[in-house]
Amino acid sequence: MKKREVQASVKDERLVQRRRDQMIKGAVSLFKEKGFHRTTTREIAKAAGFSIGTLYEYIRTKEDVLYLVCDSIYEHVSERLQQDLEHKQGTLGSLKLGIANYFRVIDELQEEILVMYQEAKSLTKDALPYVLNKENEMAAMFEKLITLCVENGELNVTKKQIKILSHTIIVEGQMWSFRRWSLQKLYTLDEYIELQTELLFSGINGISQVQEKGSIMK
Repeated sequence: MKKREVQASVKDERLVQRRRDQMIKGAVSLFKEKGFHRTTTREIAKAAGFSIGTLYEYIRTKEDVLYLVCDSIYEHVSERLQQDLEHKQGTLGSLKLGIANYFRVIDELQEEILVMYQEAKSLTKDALPYVLNKENEMAAMFEKLITLCVENGELNVTKKQIKILSHTIIVEGQMWSFRRWSLQKLYTLDEYIELQTELLFSGINGISQVQEKGSIMK
């Protein structure tokens, strides 16, 4: 799906990115505190450290800011996962590293992720499908990592099982943000990564054993 373009009157791309990063940081804290609809563009500009006039040099509407928040999350996650895919090792170690890297990005962006899921309903009709599709793209990256392991004989799971496993990983990572009020009192991030990875792989091993037993019985 084609990326939605957010128009800016400034031509310097590095400056545009820097200003938008400032907007995102300021907007996230405001959206979390007040909600999207109760936050004004003037408040976003103030939180970002510049005037309302300057703000409108880099966006056109308040919805643009929310879209940028959502898109920024997926760009960070995709960039980190793409690095794991480029190695194409197809080992359990590389899959575990990919999971750990994803969980760490979630930890770094937990405020943004909370805002995104709370306020995504306020995205425009052209922006929402793009953002939802990004979620599927993240799951597809894990599908590739798991498929490489299957092709190398490291795992024994079906295509349908690969798909559900990839979405399970996405949700387990997001849970660190959604339920942080409880989980982060019980575990460090490293402990959470280790426990979730152990549970995930014990489930995969269980699936493999059941399938092997079934093939023997046949």
